[in-house]
Amino acid sequence: MADSYYDPADLRKFGKITEWSEELGNKFFDYYGKVFEEGALSAREKSLIALAVAHVVKCPYCIDAYTKDGLQKGITKEEMMEAVHAAAAIESGATLVHGVQMMNKYNKLSM
Repeated sequence: MADSYYDPADLRKFGKITEWSEELGNKFFDYYGKVFEEGALSAREKSLIALAVAHVVKCPYCIDAYTKDGLQKGITKEEMMEAVHAAAAIESGATLVHGVQMMNKYNKLSM
């Protein structure tokens, strides 16, 4: 029995998604590679953004990958944690702003 639902070894198998859909898998990896090239944002900045997003979408594989990538790109633990907090704040705000929808519905139904 596995200790976790997510097996860290599966991250190394990610490239195998092309085996069941070669065209779409290759297009995805081409796109993915292009996105993380240097551009208006540095590869370092993109790695930090990816790490923050990985936490919001709750992808343990992505968290592992972009923590490692960030370390390789010189991102400090403080920068990583600050990025995670920024992402968490946006996610929390997005959840809470939907409270306005609930308030509007409640007010409409309780008239």
